[in-house]
Amino acid sequence: MKHERKIVMVVNQVKMEDEDRLDVLFWLSRPVSERLSEVSRLRKNYFTWSDGEFPEKIEKVVHQRKL
Repeated sequence: MKHERKIVMVVNQVKMEDEDRLDVLFWLSRPVSERLSEVSRLRKNYFTWSDGEFPEKIEKVVHQRKL
């Protein structure tokens, strides 16, 4: 006898403002070294995707959003 498995779609609706705040709070809870490492990884992925290569020079500027 074969058992059928069903996958149920689950959706949680949240306001973008709430989600943004949770994201900021999460990253603020992480060590600075981890945050910088993730920013570097995202930059490399973005530039490689958009330009095909990572630029030799990148301006080192960090902007922090207010909660």
